[in-house]
Amino acid sequence: MISTADFPLDRKRPGARDRRIGEMLRVDHAGEHGAVKIYSGQRAVFDALPGKAAIAEKLREMEDGEVEHLNTFNRLLAERGVRPTLLSPIWSVAGFGLGAATALMGVKAAMACTAAVEEVIEKHYAGQAELLDEADPSLAQTVRAFREDELAHKATAEAHGALEAPGYGVLKAAIQAGCRLAIRLAEKV
Repeated sequence: MISTADFPLDRKRPGARDRRIGEMLRVDHAGEHGAVKIYSGQRAVFDALPGKAAIAEKLREMEDGEVEHLNTFNRLLAERGVRPTLLSPIWSVAGFGLGAATALMGVKAAMACTAAVEEVIEKHYAGQAELLDEADPSLAQTVRAFREDELAHKATAEAHGALEAPGYGVLKAAIQAGCRLAIRLAEKV
């Protein structure tokens, strides 16, 4: 999660605020890219399995929301001259792999993955929005809206058995540790 110490408001350092906002945009773009790939991996499995059309459609609906977020961050990166993370090819493979692997473990494990990821992201967005209120109110509003979508995805995952997944605590801890690492790496790389 972002703290106020992470956000340089030092007026003596020219461009510090813009650089930090650029890092935020890079991370958010990477996260939405990863989320799209996770859902894509999950759907690849469930689309191929008989009797899983309903869960595949639910995942498609959530993926569509992430695609909208990704498109917004694509636009913001271009408008603000911020480069995406150089790790995008890794996030593509890792996200798809995580999605497919959890789907192969079953619906509840796939939903546990979604709940774990969305919990990290909604907290991340909450911290960003608080910091951006003064520095970039429009971006703060966008981040808050996306946070609400992530909370809805988490609730959907929980309603579909996320908390009942075998080994939920271990699965959640591992996925969330990976998310936090990805956030830190995407800021700079």
